Parts: sequence; C-alpha cells; structure tokens
Amino acid sequence: MYLVKSNFLLRNLYPHRIWKKDTEGKKILYLTFDDGPHETATLYALDQLKQYNAKATFFCIGKNVMEYPEIYQKILDEGHSVGNHTYNHLNGWKTDTDIYLKNIREAQKIISSNLFRPPYGRMKREQEKVLLKSSPDYKIIMWDVLSGDFDKNITGEKCRENILKNAENGSVIVFHDSEKAFERMKYALPETLLYFSGKGFVFERL
Repeated sequence: MYLVKSNFLLRNLYPHRIWKKDTEGKKILYLTFDDGPHETATLYALDQLKQYNAKATFFCIGKNVMEYPEIYQKILDEGHSVGNHTYNHLNGWKTDTDIYLKNIREAQKIISSNLFRPPYGRMKREQEKVLLKSSPDYKIIMWDVLSGDFDKNITGEKCRENILKNAENGSVIVFHDSEKAFERMKYALPETLLYFSGKGFVFERL
C-alpha cells in the first residue's frame, strides 16, 4: 500500500523533509526520477525532457553511477540536478543507523549533491537526525505525488491519472528510471509533459 498524494499528517510527522515547494503561485512542477542511472530508462527520460526543455532531478544509486558513469555525466551535462539515493538502495527502516549513514557517505563520494531521498521513503527519525546534524546543508527530499510506475499491478494509464489528478503548483512528482518501472514510466512521462506544458506549467530541477 502507498499513498499517491502525500497528506497533511505525513508532512507534520516529518517536518524537516521537503514534500512540496512554494512557488508563490507560479506554475512550476518538479519531476524527479529514482533508482538510476539505467541504460535504457534514463536515456529515454532525458530524451523526453529535452523535447519540452524540461529540467528534472535524478536521485541516483551509487552502484548504478559506477556502472553507468557516462549516463550520469549526461544527466549533468543536460542541465539536470542529481541527488543521493544511497549506494545500495537501502531500506532505512530495516538498516542499522551506522550502516545506513555509511552507505549514504559512500554514495556521496561519487554523487556531488546536498539532496537526499531515502529509498522507499523509509528513513528512521534517528537516521534523519544524525544525517542533518553531521551534514546541515543536506536536504531530505520526499514527494507530493507518486506516479506509481514501480507498481506492476497498475498500467501506464493509471500512472498518468495519478499525476494529472493530484499534481499542482510546486508538486514534487516521482517517476522511476528503472527496469521495473520502465513500461509504465514510458507511457506516463510524455503524457505528463504534454498535458502540463499545455496548461502553461514549466518543469524545474530541485
């Protein structure tokens, strides 16, 4: 089970995490991609973004950056921002704090960013506290809208619907540039770009 739209309760429970951006009424959306780089999905996402002059933020897994350094560099060269998504996609709820923080630092060696998104959105309060104390400039980025493209039980059309029904000014939207999500992301991403561009929105990086 997962919430497509983050709610007031979640945001109050974790007030030090960024769920949405205040755009002061401007029509801006923040597209984000988790789990890359991937040899197919990331390149597809970059191509779609370029068609709309859209910028996005890619939360990368350290080991994937090591496997596809040229794709990671392409993300940067095309003007997008990157974020740390741990080195091995660790679930914070199931990982000792010392091991979790060490894994983040390992990824930080190759991902130069003060943005961090916990895999699965799961991070213990203690892990958050230690991370922010040791690295005060870190920003923990969550989301306002989940596309659900990681869910094999739904269609690309449903992912599109999840976004179009729930996104608004300042929404941080999650896609995945991964093997698992690619078929659904491949449908929903261009549809999202087309629809919101037609409504006068721009897409900026975090």
